[in-house]
Amino acid sequence: MTSQFLITLLLLSAYTLTSATEFGRPLNRELKELKKKEHLTHFKFYWHEAVGGNNDTAAQIIPSIPKYESTSSFGGLRVIDTPLTLGPKLSSKHVGRAEGLYAATSLTQLELLMIQTFNFFEGKYNGSTINVLGRNVVLNKTRELSVVGGSGVFRFAKGYAELSTYSFDPKSGSSIVQYNLYVLHY
Repeated sequence: MTSQFLITLLLLSAYTLTSATEFGRPLNRELKELKKKEHLTHFKFYWHEAVGGNNDTAAQIIPSIPKYESTSSFGGLRVIDTPLTLGPKLSSKHVGRAEGLYAATSLTQLELLMIQTFNFFEGKYNGSTINVLGRNVVLNKTRELSVVGGSGVFRFAKGYAELSTYSFDPKSGSSIVQYNLYVLHY
């Protein structure tokens, strides 16, 4: 029994030492996913953020620093679980949800660092996700975020998203934003 334990311990130690020296290694590009043809897909949908009321899709986690509340909202952090629809009306067909967070990161203007996962549940994209990250200068007519990855159909995804505000209610803070996503994937 003691010799079996020592042999097992030696084998585990050897495995640990071997794997610890190989943090990353080059892979053969013959992986199944990389052998497929790369596709460029365009998505157009609307992102609906509701703030306040009974159907919130954004929740404030950290309020902005008081001296920036009326200018840039610097320091504020919100989490989101926002519907994605084909049309600008919330009653139009739902194709997914945007889950993530955004933080007000500028001292001088309303600028957000956005981190989102678009979870799709429509057609061949059902169960697949696209991850988006970037700087959103809210008052600019058009903004751009990076597509930094995905899952399912969008494994190895890259690309960009163009955003433009469709509507904004300054009283409640609720907004509808049109997204045009251009995604390269296998």
